[in-house]
Amino acid sequence: MTAHPTDSAAHLLYIGTYTEPPNGRAQGAYIYRFDGASGELTHVQTVAAGKNPSFLVQHPTQPYMYAVNEYGQGDVSAFAVAPDGTLTMLNHQPAHGDDPCHLSIDPSGMYVMIANYSSGNFAVYPVEAGGRLGVASDIVQHTGSGPNTARQGGARAHFIAPDPAGTHIVVEDLGIDRTMVYTLDAGKLVPHDPPGIAAHPGAGPRHLAFHPNGRYAYVNNELDSTVTAYTYDGTRGVFAEVGTHTTLPAAFAGNNSTAEIAVHPNGRFVYVSNRGHHSIAIFAVDATTGDLTAIGHESTRGETPRSFALDPSGAWLLAANQNTDTVAVFRVNTDTGALTPTGEPVAVPSPVCLLFGR
Repeated sequence: MTAHPTDSAAHLLYIGTYTEPPNGRAQGAYIYRFDGASGELTHVQTVAAGKNPSFLVQHPTQPYMYAVNEYGQGDVSAFAVAPDGTLTMLNHQPAHGDDPCHLSIDPSGMYVMIANYSSGNFAVYPVEAGGRLGVASDIVQHTGSGPNTARQGGARAHFIAPDPAGTHIVVEDLGIDRTMVYTLDAGKLVPHDPPGIAAHPGAGPRHLAFHPNGRYAYVNNELDSTVTAYTYDGTRGVFAEVGTHTTLPAAFAGNNSTAEIAVHPNGRFVYVSNRGHHSIAIFAVDATTGDLTAIGHESTRGETPRSFALDPSGAWLLAANQNTDTVAVFRVNTDTGALTPTGEPVAVPSPVCLLFGR
């Protein structure tokens, strides 16, 4: 059944995946309809989206979707979004780097930006008429390394996105332990002054989430399982560290890495996924300072929660368990931040990214 366009946009969940062995078992990207009353998921479409369409982003105003194809010298792909939310591929461009793992689009909708993990660089692509991607307008290379020789032998760009005002572009580099800041000028990324802020050595910053007020930002550090709270001056593009906290309970002694981070729409809670402890760590936000206080953990009912997403209402959190091929649904207590599982996890092969459509 085809939903009304307005209802469809409010309740569609797009799932990026791995399709290639040894880690991938999916057949493409997946689209589900999410029932905001019951928390149920219903399959809508499986999209042939190229190899490993791992991370997805939607155009802010137009019916377009974009995905990185995460493999070797990968690609970035463009899709048209039909009124019922289904996708049709438009074109793709080379990533100009190895293992593209994240992408975003600037608030004007004119440029798509991608981060290439293994080569430590990132690229910018103009959005052409009809949503197709043009030839890359800029490619920027990071250099350096970190103390974790197994993971930080070189730059490892893991995240790229605009700040809330769209004034600055933020890049998380796991390999050099830095949050870097740029400005986007006519399709070119210009280094900002100051250039960004250093994480503590060996932290491995992975993803960043801004608070709804735009004055706080939070970075999950993949390699040492911590989360760092920052204040952010959007006018000057300057971060200042407030505090760093473990994402793990004191009794946990196994291997772990963090993956995703999100701030609840009400601004009161921050969530971080743990791969190893297989949980969502829950933090309360100090409204005055922006710092965090750990308030608990919730099992994701599977292994390796690579991604999770809060629905637009903030009433639900969905977690993608990459290694056990499921998406688990949780109801959010918006007063306490607590998560309560509902129903059985839904079978989805190798889920990597969850994105609620508009």
